[in-house]
Amino acid sequence: MTIKIILEKCTGCGLCVKACPFGAIIVKDKKAEIGPNCTLCGACVDSCKFEAIELKRPEQRAEDLSEYKGVWTFVELHGEGIKKVSLELASKARELADTLGENVGAVLLGDKAREHCNELAAYGADVIYLAEDDKLREYHTQTYSMILTGLILKYRPSIVLFPATHVGRDLAPRVAATVGLGLTADCTGLSIKDGLLLQSRPAFGGNIMADIICPNVRPQMATVRPNVMKTHEPDYSRKAEIITVPVEIKAKDMRVVIKDIVRTVETGAKSLEEVDIIVSGGRGMGSAEDFRILDELADTLGGAVGASRAAVDAGWRPRSDQVGQTGKTVAPKLYIACGISGKIQHQVGMKGSDTIVAINKDPEAPIFDIADYGIVGDLFELVPVLNEEIKSLVNKNKEVH
Repeated sequence: MTIKIILEKCTGCGLCVKACPFGAIIVKDKKAEIGPNCTLCGACVDSCKFEAIELKRPEQRAEDLSEYKGVWTFVELHGEGIKKVSLELASKARELADTLGENVGAVLLGDKAREHCNELAAYGADVIYLAEDDKLREYHTQTYSMILTGLILKYRPSIVLFPATHVGRDLAPRVAATVGLGLTADCTGLSIKDGLLLQSRPAFGGNIMADIICPNVRPQMATVRPNVMKTHEPDYSRKAEIITVPVEIKAKDMRVVIKDIVRTVETGAKSLEEVDIIVSGGRGMGSAEDFRILDELADTLGGAVGASRAAVDAGWRPRSDQVGQTGKTVAPKLYIACGISGKIQHQVGMKGSDTIVAINKDPEAPIFDIADYGIVGDLFELVPVLNEEIKSLVNKNKEVH
């Protein structure tokens, strides 16, 4: 892979200097010059209005694949630290790397992100690629993708995993397209077969599982749904090598400016991916107002309320509450499905729950096929009674203590 300045086209305008997140370009004698710290990320090529920069990416040859080593994960942060799904991916990456005899790399971008390095090491990271800048505090497609693309081209990992979150689903395709690779989206299973990453995901509306391999290109890239991989017990005696990635990001050079972040859930509301108990409602709830009995039960249990696609499409619950193939994948300790028929599309999003309780009038509802406990009856009679019984047990326990 090579990059060069076409001198007869270059005007020395400096757009490429501004676009480079690694400070690898200077303008000298009214011509751009590329320094040795260039990572070949291609940001300068996109920025040049005069087509004065040429980046050649040769076709991948089979004999080159041995140069790619390491299982990488992109680490997503939120206000409280590392997102749970990123720890799930770190644990899975550790398994895959052990099978391949390779190292685990974690790409950590953010503002004052170094404080999270010990936790990543505890969950399996051997090497952490750390880029810190106050402009990286909030996710930004342009800057994040340029930095990650540069790192991939420089260090050549064999596998790169992203969380299938809003951020991961935006970032992974951008990086894959820039590097010229394929991407398997929304995986629910990962393993190694004959030295290749076997990527499993639902297909045809969740009716079958597709196994996908990438034998001819590297890195092999995938996004992975939250709550489908199990986290390992952290080992805080582990240490990781930290490679500091120098970045230069100027606010005036960013093409998109984040003016405000609008959250679709109430402040303090519990995320479905993080809670241990979920009470979900479906078409059988009948209306948005009737979801109040599920809100009350979830509040008593200290959990959160979810919904099927039918309930969300009807406008009874926000999209952020949707569980299923086109919604969120959850794996709480307890999942209570109320008025949900339980078609395969919904099962894909919750069948990993430790205990499933189903309440439905229809004894033939598919949800009963995967439920640990099933109650055939009217949820509007059963849920309030269940709520009162649980409240009574909670109060008794308080009196005992």
